[in-house]
Amino acid sequence: MKALKIENFKGLCLIDELNYQSLDKLDKTILLNLVNLALTEEFTIDEYDESLLKNEAHRIIYKSVSEKLNGLHQKRKKFNDESDNVFIEEYEKYKV
Repeated sequence: MKALKIENFKGLCLIDELNYQSLDKLDKTILLNLVNLALTEEFTIDEYDESLLKNEAHRIIYKSVSEKLNGLHQKRKKFNDESDNVFIEEYEKYKV
């Protein structure tokens, strides 16, 4: 599923399964949804291309968010494994 895309010279972010909104309206709830999506196999985004984004704010936001989400997506296996191990250690510590 495409989390970020460039369309009509604007950066857009996925807000639910079918709808996108302008990047300049990005809030913490949408960002959290994008992070969760980055931890899945289905995650994709349009590659950052400055020439396709006319608005300077969209350029800055798109570049920053896309770099962070791509980095997380590439490390998703390690992140998920570490998260699982934290709970296993705690479970083993307190199990009867």
